[in-house]
Amino acid sequence: MVEKELNRLFDKWINILRIKNNWDIKLELVKDIDFKKTGDIKIDIEDKKAIVYINILDPKYENLEETIVHELLHLKFYPLDQFTENLILANYKEGSKAQNTLYYNFFTSLEMTVEEMTKCFMLALGDNKDLSFGRTNNRRSFWELYDGLKDLE
Repeated sequence: MVEKELNRLFDKWINILRIKNNWDIKLELVKDIDFKKTGDIKIDIEDKKAIVYINILDPKYENLEETIVHELLHLKFYPLDQFTENLILANYKEGSKAQNTLYYNFFTSLEMTVEEMTKCFMLALGDNKDLSFGRTNNRRSFWELYDGLKDLE
């Protein structure tokens, strides 16, 4: 039943995001204990093919529809992703502090943007509007981060 529902949701979202008629894309449901992520995507830009991977054995997120939307949005942002990455590579020495800083900030910003767009789409069009808090559960609380900081005085 889970597989049939995930395939239905995948079909729904490749239509909403206008991917269906522009890409050859498929969904692969992962049942591998070594697959540590909830979702991932592999993209062949030249051949316009992509595979979305969803971990159904041990997902870290509760809402797999949200994960599908997130991975599909990575496909939509991929041209900008590659353009920016190529600019960084062309203009900064490999392994330099500047290149590492730009990479970190770009990919953090990209992930934040994809997450925010995912939330917008889910709240507007999702079957399951309950967002996942799986990663949040593994983070330290504000007080855990604050505890141990030295007084500034």
